[in-house]
Amino acid sequence: MLSKNDNFKLTVKNHKDGRKIPELVLEKPLDREKMPVHNLILTAVDGGDPVRSGTSEITVIVLDINDNAPQFEKQVYETNVSEKATPGTEILHVKATDADEGVNGEIEYFFAEQTSDLILSLFAIESSTGTIVVRGNLDHETNSLHRFDITAKDKGNPQMDGHCGIEIKILDINDNNPEIIVTSLTSPVPEDSAVGTVIALISAKDPDSGDNGKVLLTLSPKSPFKLNPSVSNHYSLVTNGRLDREKNAQYRVKISASDSGNPALTSEKIILVELSDVNDNPPIFSKPSYLIYVKENHPPGKILCSVSATDPDAGENAKYSLGVHTPPSVVSLFYIDTVSGDIYLKQQLDHETQTSYRIDISATDKGFPKMEGRCTVQVDVLDVNDNAPEIVLTSKSTSVPEDSRSGTVVALLSVRDLDSGDNGKVTLQLPKTSPFTLKPSFSNNYALVTNVLEKPLDREKNAFHQLLLTALDGGTPVTSGTCKITITVLDNNDNFPVFSENEYKVVLKENITTGTFLVKLTATDADDGLNGEVRYSFGSRTPDSVLSTFAINEVEDGKAVPELVLEKPLDREKKAIHQLLLTALDGGNPVLSGTSQITITVLDVNDNFPMFEKNTYKVSLQENTAQNTFVVKIAATDADEGPNGEVEFSFGSRTPDSVLSLFEINPLTGEIHLKGDLDYEKASSYKIEITARDKGVPEMESHCRLQIDIVDVNDNTPEIVLTSEPQPVREDAASGFFYTVSILVMALYAGLCR
Repeated sequence: MLSKNDNFKLTVKNHKDGRKIPELVLEKPLDREKMPVHNLILTAVDGGDPVRSGTSEITVIVLDINDNAPQFEKQVYETNVSEKATPGTEILHVKATDADEGVNGEIEYFFAEQTSDLILSLFAIESSTGTIVVRGNLDHETNSLHRFDITAKDKGNPQMDGHCGIEIKILDINDNNPEIIVTSLTSPVPEDSAVGTVIALISAKDPDSGDNGKVLLTLSPKSPFKLNPSVSNHYSLVTNGRLDREKNAQYRVKISASDSGNPALTSEKIILVELSDVNDNPPIFSKPSYLIYVKENHPPGKILCSVSATDPDAGENAKYSLGVHTPPSVVSLFYIDTVSGDIYLKQQLDHETQTSYRIDISATDKGFPKMEGRCTVQVDVLDVNDNAPEIVLTSKSTSVPEDSRSGTVVALLSVRDLDSGDNGKVTLQLPKTSPFTLKPSFSNNYALVTNVLEKPLDREKNAFHQLLLTALDGGTPVTSGTCKITITVLDNNDNFPVFSENEYKVVLKENITTGTFLVKLTATDADDGLNGEVRYSFGSRTPDSVLSTFAINEVEDGKAVPELVLEKPLDREKKAIHQLLLTALDGGNPVLSGTSQITITVLDVNDNFPMFEKNTYKVSLQENTAQNTFVVKIAATDADEGPNGEVEFSFGSRTPDSVLSLFEINPLTGEIHLKGDLDYEKASSYKIEITARDKGVPEMESHCRLQIDIVDVNDNTPEIVLTSEPQPVREDAASGFFYTVSILVMALYAGLCR
């Protein structure tokens, strides 16, 4: 029998010879790794009684075969390594055992076949020891955990291998700076944005983990912005105060990020926030007020000064136009260029009229709403000596009796000069030849008084004194002013009226109409006022015929016009010369008078027709009167004189040619002669119109008749003329029957028909 075991059993074979041979039979597979040696006890028992037995030890040595794969101590190895571990740094040791022995139990370590290139680049394993070391640069932020498999292979044949998993956590170190990310930015930002307006959305990230990855954002101090946290590592950048583009058109907002590592890492980011302009600033002049000094003789057209303004705003908000806000009286003197701001003088100024001018100028921008800035320009006008002194007569009376005493006040005067300073200081002068003198009274005032002791007044020699007073100022150069004062010397009635002519001679035509002005009467009286007023009249012995023909007109339409006029038509033919005595009387008391002779010669005008001695002249002529025989003399006279009274004779305009061929008239004497042959048998008489015409202008003419009877003489034989054809007569015609034959007997001598 065999001792108890799990692998072997004992079988007995019976040999042919009867022997029983025990055999040790393997009943179950062996496993050397579990039991490399089996110690069995074989017991032989006999069949006796008592039974006897004997034992024998059987040692079964199990030889190894490579039937065990290497076995790792752990299925998964876990370890941590810092990401700053340098290549060659040992990370861990893996260990596998192989129950086999000998080469079957010798193990080598390898990365599993499916291991990625990344793992192979980062780690290495020593095949004999199973030590895993750092091969490349670890980065927690790229991969914080690496998983891979290690294979352990024995050297048996065939090889057996075992596997384990490796998990290596890469421990973070603070090797990454925080990153600031602007996810949204509004720019430009209106400068009038309200506090709390979101400008940008910002996030922060740090690839590190733990405290190393916790980030805190801060802003630079004195910034009109702030960060409002929202969710983890997210912020909004908002306005935290009043923005002003004019002070700062662009903000460089510095955002700082700091992690919580030790030591902490930081980063910064600059955000450019531009501000857009709003029209919140009025234009501002370079000066709120300008003061310029201009001499009053400054020529127009030159620039006095220039004003300018700036607007801190931008774009259209910064563009402006200038406006002028002054009364028209100032605008008329100054021109303001609303584009350049230049101020020109349009008209010459006058210090004496106004010493200062104020010009209000506005600058209005083009923004919305519009904003306006203003400045004032004060122009002070400097005086130059451009005004002559002025003399003013302050009293009303400028007359003085010619018998006045010396020192009699004639007029009160004052002087002034609109200029200032020395330019306005005035002295007054009077010509030395004047019978007057100046007497100062008080400042710039004088009395003009008589100085008759040296120069007596005589109105008849000089009724008016034209005084030229001169005022001189104290300027440089000196300017002067003058004043003419007429002083009337009052009169006494000590002068007779005197005609301008001792004798007036008037020549006029007789046909002038009544009311015609004949001569202007001029008589003067050296006296004045009523004493010198002259009226006119005819002499006391002037006949009524003259008074009815002539008159003196002294007033016409209320005006004194002393003149001699014609009252009644003149007739030279009746009276050719008129002589009148005129008297001029003054208005004094007693009345004084003067006389003058007027001789009026009346000239002829052609106002009379020629007058024939007879209205009809009658003469007889025999028909055999010889040519050139005197027939008759026609006589006519004309009351006018000269050519107006010279008469010429002619036949009337309608005189037939038959008469003109027989007769002719001498135009000067009026004698008529026969110039042709008369024939009683042709005409027994002639009635001729005779015209007498003077030589005046226009001509005047009159007419008379001349009848010339022709006396027959026996100078023709009688002649019978049958005027119709003879007709037969009935023999029984009654007595007295009218026969159609007419017999015309012409007695040319007697001119009778029987």
